[in-house]
Amino acid sequence: MKTTFTSRTAITVIVLVSAGILFFLFWLIYLREPATSENSLDLTFLPAVNAVLNSLSAVCLFLGYLAIRKSMRERHIKMMLSALFFSLLFLISYLTYHAFSGDTLFQGDGWIRSLYFFILISHILLSVIVLPMVLTTVYFAASGDFTRHPKIARITLPLWLYVSVTGVLVYLMLYHL
Repeated sequence: MKTTFTSRTAITVIVLVSAGILFFLFWLIYLREPATSENSLDLTFLPAVNAVLNSLSAVCLFLGYLAIRKSMRERHIKMMLSALFFSLLFLISYLTYHAFSGDTLFQGDGWIRSLYFFILISHILLSVIVLPMVLTTVYFAASGDFTRHPKIARITLPLWLYVSVTGVLVYLMLYHL
């Protein structure tokens, strides 16, 4: 008996994996008490690493977009896979930091506080949407479905770029304002 892995099955798996990751993140950041120990690792450098990884992802996304606009398919693939790799490293680093350090509270006042929360909330909401979109876009490309890949990529790219760039802005506002 031959098993067929259809697009519908792939999308279902992508949605379930994305939901699992998002529920885990929600639990990790908002419901679980952070690990506290006198001997715990000093991970205060990780937010800066996360910002660099988000920046690298954004640059690769932009360069990948430019490459495909110039019909440079191989460069496009390399740049998009690099963006995916930097985003994966970001996710690992982000999970590590929040597992040991918990959440960081914004200390700013006035209009900057309102701006910070607008950026943060839009960043969080769009990151929830963009995760399964990125995985679906990559799936369509990897499976050779070049009818659906560009259609979803046109939506995924600006959202993924926004999430990457606002991730850097959140870092800058949290640690450098």
